Amino acid sequence: MSTARTTAAVFAAFALAACGTAAGDGSEAVPAPPASPSVAESSPQATSSVRLREFGSEHRFPSGLVVTVSSPNVFEPSESAYPRSQRAAAFGIELSNEGQRPYRISDLSVRATIGGEEVKQVQDIPRGYNGIVDADRDLVAGDSTKVTFAFALPAEVATVELTLRPDSTKSTKAVFVGSV
Repeated sequence: MSTARTTAAVFAAFALAACGTAAGDGSEAVPAPPASPSVAESSPQATSSVRLREFGSEHRFPSGLVVTVSSPNVFEPSESAYPRSQRAAAFGIELSNEGQRPYRISDLSVRATIGGEEVKQVQDIPRGYNGIVDADRDLVAGDSTKVTFAFALPAEVATVELTLRPDSTKSTKAVFVGSV
């Protein structure tokens, strides 16, 4: 019977510890602060750090690539746009290579979400929204370029998160957010 009591006491201690409560010392547990939304910070050690950026601001990646995302330009897609939507937003993205090595523009991954759901990129050639035109080109050190991406939006205003990854095979990213 004492083995059963010892086992029960051990499980109770683990359960209390998991809930953040100290067992038997009379102190109250202090809850951990809530996690902040995450964006990779500029140091290599902080690639899983936390920070959202507003549209219109910039982010510097550890490689020296600096991205600036414009405020969104909301527009009505043309009849030939794909996919069809009543409303869309275009984001101008400036890429500046302040690193030492060339940056392959085709490595850039841009994704938009609303409420955690991915929204589709709009191709609207008459309006000039056709993704990365010079994807096969390298951005040499000291050079910069601009690309524009458009995404379908719901009819009502929503909070959009735009996630940029300088290399789609790695977890390093920057997240820009705002109401559109």
